[in-house]
Amino acid sequence: MKSEVTKEKQVSPSKIMQVGLGFWSSKILLSAVNMGVFTLLAKEELSGQNIMKKLNLHERGLYDFLDTLVSLNFLERKGLKESSIYSNTEETDMFLDKNKASYIGGMLELANNRLYSYWNTLEDGLKTGVPQNELKNGGTTIFEDVHSDPQKLKEFLQAMEGLQRFNFIALSKKFDFNNYKTHCDVGGSLGQLALQIALDHNHMKCITFDLPQLESVAKNNILSTGLGDRVSVYSGDFFKDEFPKADVITMGNVLHNWGLEDKKTLIKKAFAALPKRGALIVIENIIDDDRRTNSFGLMMSLQMLIETSSGYDFTAADFTVWAKQIGFSEISKMPLTGSTSAIIAIK
Repeated sequence: MKSEVTKEKQVSPSKIMQVGLGFWSSKILLSAVNMGVFTLLAKEELSGQNIMKKLNLHERGLYDFLDTLVSLNFLERKGLKESSIYSNTEETDMFLDKNKASYIGGMLELANNRLYSYWNTLEDGLKTGVPQNELKNGGTTIFEDVHSDPQKLKEFLQAMEGLQRFNFIALSKKFDFNNYKTHCDVGGSLGQLALQIALDHNHMKCITFDLPQLESVAKNNILSTGLGDRVSVYSGDFFKDEFPKADVITMGNVLHNWGLEDKKTLIKKAFAALPKRGALIVIENIIDDDRRTNSFGLMMSLQMLIETSSGYDFTAADFTVWAKQIGFSEISKMPLTGSTSAIIAIK
């Protein structure tokens, strides 16, 4: 009789430690972005000593910092320590050079300068349900706070633009606009999505709709592109004012800022502004229906716990229930980039 050998499952704590100490690598990358390491190296490759001088760093920790970026595949290096020459990788050169249109570091700057400290009190938020930002101590909402300070507003808008740029491009390329003529982006900020759609589809006339405080910067942004004849700026409060009429209405990272009743209010307003067979397109980090795989979407929902009084992210199944209750007939999901998807609701 053959003896049975039981293979003991190998269990390792490595993933636990990697995630548990993940703030080490996160803070190293955020600091490098915030100090402009990748923007500096986009101009020319430099020695460690030259980087130290140009960024006013101390020699202690210099090579540990730079070589950690090498080990994380954010920098390339020739030589070692005093003889080392550093340069960007292909990815950091494209996406983390502030002088390139493809820069996405605005969101990382926001993470470093704002979000990092608030996440330190996540436990308090989980125990109380109270936001961990300015609201925790009786301050204003994130939107009131950033709109009150031009520098904060600029940083916030650049972060949102970088976060969504490639999703906007993907939506404009993948969605069939042939049967539509007009588009309105609700909460359109600088007008990037409206501009992208107008750029890719010559027959479309687009509107970007947001608060009056953003009107001048949005207009300047649009004028700089030469698309002012087909992209307009409308100002208003999307809770107080009706949405501009359009064949297609988009909302990018808008719904997750609000609780259920406010979410439904915005969906109802979109429904009212659309013609029959018109489309509402919601762009979010849509959580998978089984709530197992889209970790970024789930963590973004916790970010809403930290930053808002009632906001949260949601699944396509959640949205389908709300949209059908309001009257939309067909709901579909379109993957964009990374963890982001578009949910399309047809009236």
